[in-house]
Amino acid sequence: MSHIKQRLGILCGGGPAPGINSVISAATIEAINSGFEVVGLRDGFKHLIAGNTSEVEPLTIPYVSRIYATGGSILGIARDNPTLKDPTAADPGWRMANTVRAIRELELDALLTIGGDGTAHSAQRTCEAFEGKLPVVHVPKTIDNDLPLPGGKSTFGFQTARHVGAQIVENLMADAYAARRWFFIVAMGRSAGHLALGIAKAAGATLALIPEEFERDRPILLEQLVDVLETSMLKRMVHGRPFGVAILAEGIALRLPPDDVARVQPDCERDQHGNLRLSELHLHRLLTRLVKERFKARGQEATIVAKSIGYELRCAHAIPFDIEYTRDLGCGAIEYLRQLLRGQHAERGGMVAIDQGHLAPQPFGSFSDPKTGRTLVRQVDITTESYKVARKYMIRLEKDDLADPEKLAALAAVAKLAPDEFARRYAPLVELPGARAAAR
Repeated sequence: MSHIKQRLGILCGGGPAPGINSVISAATIEAINSGFEVVGLRDGFKHLIAGNTSEVEPLTIPYVSRIYATGGSILGIARDNPTLKDPTAADPGWRMANTVRAIRELELDALLTIGGDGTAHSAQRTCEAFEGKLPVVHVPKTIDNDLPLPGGKSTFGFQTARHVGAQIVENLMADAYAARRWFFIVAMGRSAGHLALGIAKAAGATLALIPEEFERDRPILLEQLVDVLETSMLKRMVHGRPFGVAILAEGIALRLPPDDVARVQPDCERDQHGNLRLSELHLHRLLTRLVKERFKARGQEATIVAKSIGYELRCAHAIPFDIEYTRDLGCGAIEYLRQLLRGQHAERGGMVAIDQGHLAPQPFGSFSDPKTGRTLVRQVDITTESYKVARKYMIRLEKDDLADPEKLAALAAVAKLAPDEFARRYAPLVELPGARAAAR
């Protein structure tokens, strides 16, 4: 496969996000116009790990010129990780060894990866495996918005996912009002609550629950979650509006104590080490059942529909914000690559970013946890004005509800408790970090 032009390979890892094809389009056009030959590597690192060099396709300007608004990925996408070690094999690092060998057989002079934190880590390790001989540029992508980009810039795909998610929630809110029911919705976001909070704020949902509003170094108890949801529903009942929409970040499930889950869902699937598979928990369904049981114990009925949204968002057609942004990122990635090949940077690879309209590449290692080597997670900052505004529009139990005798009496009445008993029972909710931050 001898060639004269420098050959660039492009691959996509992780899960889909709106704007992937726009990055591929912009990067391919800019690379070809800069004298590169461009090939697409199908299904992320999957085939490279297997040592298979046949799953490639040439990318041309006519092929990619009109794909910028389409959802999904023309190159496919996969989560296969070349950095994983296999202790049972003669060569525990055979995945990376195969990846390096396949890239060499393909005679790639540079690699461009598109993906989230896992793909960024794989890109960094691949770059290191070539000991500076292969420039690697990573384009950050995730609808979770949890990568530490400069200037607080969102990750591409997040804005579209929030936009489409807000449209779905608006429809569900209309249904909630018409049918006098509640919806408990889980939104994607394993490590941070940006998407759940963003959708709730944009759509005017009744409330959102994200992991960042609980004590950082403590598990989140199921009883705490039920308390928050129950008191919001009771407050709505006092207002004569027994309906609403609550949005929860899926990452909450990862902070639940396994024993807490096993107590209420003993049949929850476990892995080979006996740990609960919280990804199979279906948090929205579990909380729906537990909240209904609370109301039933008081002789009341609560109509709640459990729903998960996420896959509906990942392959949506990108909105103009993300199309413009991903074109900047795609072209910026090639400019950064040109700079690397000219030796303008000490590093041989990194993550492309845009800060205040300017190219702001982040060298590999600069956005990683020095202890683990994994990409740092950007969580929701609950001290910001943005979070405080979001809380102000939610229907949540507040300090004033317990301090005002009239409000407390009304809430206690619908909960069928004495006022002092209600205050004692639910006082911890108004001392959670999120509540304290919103009250400042």
